[in-house]
Amino acid sequence: MATGVVSNAGQASGNRDESFGEEAELVTGRALTDSAELATMEDTETAIEPPKDALVSKAAAVQTRTKAEQIYDSFAPSNMHWGNIDWPVAAWMVAMHAGCLAAPFFFSWQALAACLVLHWFTGSIGICLGYHRFLSHQSLKLVWPVRFLVTLAGVLSGQGSPLFWAATHRLHHQRSDQYGDPHSPTEGAIWSHLTWLFADRTKAEKEMLLARYSPDLVKDPIMQMFEKTYGAWLIGSGVALYFVGEWLYTGGGWPFVLWGLCVRMVGMYHSTWFVNSATHIWGYRNYDTRDLSRNLWWVAVLSYGEGWHNNHHAHPSLAPAGHKWWEVDVTWWVIKSLKACGLAYEVKATLPKTRAAEEGC
Repeated sequence: MATGVVSNAGQASGNRDESFGEEAELVTGRALTDSAELATMEDTETAIEPPKDALVSKAAAVQTRTKAEQIYDSFAPSNMHWGNIDWPVAAWMVAMHAGCLAAPFFFSWQALAACLVLHWFTGSIGICLGYHRFLSHQSLKLVWPVRFLVTLAGVLSGQGSPLFWAATHRLHHQRSDQYGDPHSPTEGAIWSHLTWLFADRTKAEKEMLLARYSPDLVKDPIMQMFEKTYGAWLIGSGVALYFVGEWLYTGGGWPFVLWGLCVRMVGMYHSTWFVNSATHIWGYRNYDTRDLSRNLWWVAVLSYGEGWHNNHHAHPSLAPAGHKWWEVDVTWWVIKSLKACGLAYEVKATLPKTRAAEEGC
């Protein structure tokens, strides 16, 4: 298995000169499709413009391609070294895991209940429904109060701002298991699961990423508000948990912080990270995709349905992730409930016919 991963990494690196227009066919989201169409239009215009304009157009295309390469390079494992660590992210992760280890010494049933409820709210509602299916893939539309709520739930998960999360995920689909994929196990299982998060990126690299992969979200005032206040929401949630715990019973503050914040976040972190790592290594395939995506039942259980990853990579714009009757997708149940109440609409749920994976994949 390890040898195969190294071999695939070499092949992926060799594919880095593919045109942006060709890559974009794997990315869901109207804005990104427009980008691919624009690239195609520019190529067509170059062929019919006068020589001077053609040179200008060609120079612009080269500049665009260079920006794309810079984004790919910013997620390369070679950027992960002691001189380029995102220390705020690293410190937060260490603190959350330390709090998780300390939590058993501050156990209470009320704190455990808070942990489980918030795990579902920030994980299934925030990440799976909000960040992933709603923002990243536009699999459904939501009325305004619900739209704000699911985005807030994603922010409280501590997995990054909605703009950066969506842009990184769209990049993952476009470059899945090729050079430029932010978290492919072709670069190592540990890299795809965790260490890719710790490489620091310049302000210019982040701006290029958002401009290229989240242009439809960047101008949204709600997204901008969460982008500017992201850290405050995390700290504020910890403070709120402390006072809620103390209000419920004397000495309940720290149990609520350790269980409702640390244990809950660490549990959801690894559930999400297993989608990045394990479901590109183990499992079965329903569809013949161009990447290494797999369906893995235990990851689906831990991540509220996200473990049916090969299904998702085959049809990224679909709201349901489970495509077989027994592929349980808890988040899809929530989406259906919202639709029944009139809170979600234009839900993409029709499964198109496609090639099945070859036997034994």
